[in-house]
Amino acid sequence: MQPQFIIAAPHSGAGKTTVTLALLRALQRRGLKAQPFKCGPDYLDPKHHTLAAGRPSINLDRYMMSDAHVRRLYAHYSADADVSITEGVMGLFDGARKMEGSSASLAAFLKIPVILVVNARAMAYSAAALLYGYKNFFPEITIAGVIFNFVNTPSHYRILEEAAADAGIPALGYLPEQKHIHIPSRHLGLHISSETDYNHIIDAAADHLEKHIQLEQLLQLTSREKPPAPAADNTPAGPLRIAVAQDEAFNFIYRENINALSRLGTVTYFSPLTTRQLPPADLLYFPGGYPELHLEALAANTPLLTALRQYQGKILAECGGMMYLGNSITDESGQTYPMAGLLPVSTSMQQKKLSLGYRQVHINDVLLKGHEFHYSQYTASPGLTSPHIRVLNARHEPVSSPVFHTGNILASYLHFYFGEDVEGMGRVMGF
Repeated sequence: MQPQFIIAAPHSGAGKTTVTLALLRALQRRGLKAQPFKCGPDYLDPKHHTLAAGRPSINLDRYMMSDAHVRRLYAHYSADADVSITEGVMGLFDGARKMEGSSASLAAFLKIPVILVVNARAMAYSAAALLYGYKNFFPEITIAGVIFNFVNTPSHYRILEEAAADAGIPALGYLPEQKHIHIPSRHLGLHISSETDYNHIIDAAADHLEKHIQLEQLLQLTSREKPPAPAADNTPAGPLRIAVAQDEAFNFIYRENINALSRLGTVTYFSPLTTRQLPPADLLYFPGGYPELHLEALAANTPLLTALRQYQGKILAECGGMMYLGNSITDESGQTYPMAGLLPVSTSMQQKKLSLGYRQVHINDVLLKGHEFHYSQYTASPGLTSPHIRVLNARHEPVSSPVFHTGNILASYLHFYFGEDVEGMGRVMGF
């Protein structure tokens, strides 16, 4: 038996990420192996999970992944853990289409209970109606308990505790507001910066949680039979040399994408900020990140930009990586910096506009899935990039998200997930 649960909330901003990080660190400090997961496509929250737990956090996404793949990932990474904690996405029932890909959908599929985090700052006994609705709306899930966030007095909590009891959901405690455990947000998920002492914040959050939450009761209520571990994949690695850009400018990477690439060959890393020459490679992978925060350093590394223009192998670039391959990037102040010039586009952080959503890309007979989330925009529309490429959203409607597919480059604003089907990506890329 193993405690397993999803931390979910009625809506974004309720504090589920802080609660997740605090739980992971509190359990780690008790000597327990706490395995973190993230429901959905976010690649920033897992970075914080990994820091808090000391174990890699894994995305579970029922839109970008098949059910068999989700089940295998969950079983594989839970196998040697004492506790498995999944952080939900948005509100409990929010998905790509209705509940598709939602936290509730994942909880029902994996047959694991939900711990609901409720922002009760401006709520009293009305919490009973909210909890009753969430408990009964979708009978295929079990809400095993509720944590009330932003509650500053015991008297306030007593009202909420009564409300939870009348709704038939155990109240597991409350968290008074503490601004010093807040992690600043940036663009998507949570902020990533070397200037912030995340370990100190996570430790403080764990201290705070242990004072106010009935942790032992939570673990008892969520104990379930552990899924059987899948058979090991002993397929020998292929011959490719794969170099991945990874530094403070480029680091939005799905762990399973790297694991999939490692099946094709040897994976090494380099930094577009500091590496002066490209490593020997058959495939260069430029993931997303925050290149807009490092434009001066990226533009100043002219030896690497020159080597990139002379490179003859394959290149995969996503979002910030695609921007880096373009002619230039303009920052928020209007300063323009030259980039690699391998794609006939320029991008800008001025006049920011959110582009968001799941995407499916049909390239000839191959289907690739991914997620788009960015505020930067093209300075001029690149138009349709190829007649044999179709890009659809989760509702199967065409969207104008250009995908560049040349003889040796596949690039777009999308963050592709190919951890399940690296062979399909290989057919598209021609390796």
